[in-house]
Amino acid sequence: MNPKELSILARQGEGQSLEFKKKANHPDKIVRELVAFANSAGGVLLLGVDDDGTLSGTRDIEDEAFVIEKAIKELIRPQLPYEVSLVALTEKKGVAVFKIPESRKKPHFVREHPGTRKGVAYVRVKDESIKASREMREIMQRRLRNKDIQFTYGEQEKVLLNYLAEHEHVSLIDFVRLVRVPKFVASRTLVRLVLANVIDIVPTPKGDIYMAKTT
Repeated sequence: MNPKELSILARQGEGQSLEFKKKANHPDKIVRELVAFANSAGGVLLLGVDDDGTLSGTRDIEDEAFVIEKAIKELIRPQLPYEVSLVALTEKKGVAVFKIPESRKKPHFVREHPGTRKGVAYVRVKDESIKASREMREIMQRRLRNKDIQFTYGEQEKVLLNYLAEHEHVSLIDFVRLVRVPKFVASRTLVRLVLANVIDIVPTPKGDIYMAKTT
């Protein structure tokens, strides 16, 4: 990528598949964006670009990129696929371009520090990276298995589809109240219907919502 191509890309602004960072000051937070891209449809992180898309560049861009690569190796599990390239803007400043494809090993998790085992998964929603719910994590894992999901239309499913015929979406808590079953039972039903392509799951900063499948 050359400076002209980089400028065209930056003018698009931050969004579903594009994130800007000026410096690698908080690598533990920056890797959340990379994980969110990998757990969603992929994306690009531009290091050395202002929030408004200005290609101001960063000094010692090689060292800045190294900080992010180190965090990728130490804080993300399983290991994240990515490509990184450097674009010189001047003799002293440049931009690092991190390209993250949609992963085939998702969900990926960000650990608090290298010594911990547990981590947090993130997904990309517009220009934000948000925590993935338990349902979203299970759906990501099971979709990779490419197995057909079979189910029968029971009372819960009928109530849900009737509700979605009259309402735009439903949340897990709404569904629990509708069918009056334990939360884990309602969760299992929603996950199964998403995997069967009957409904869609839409992550939001306030929690997942479920919508009737559009044709």
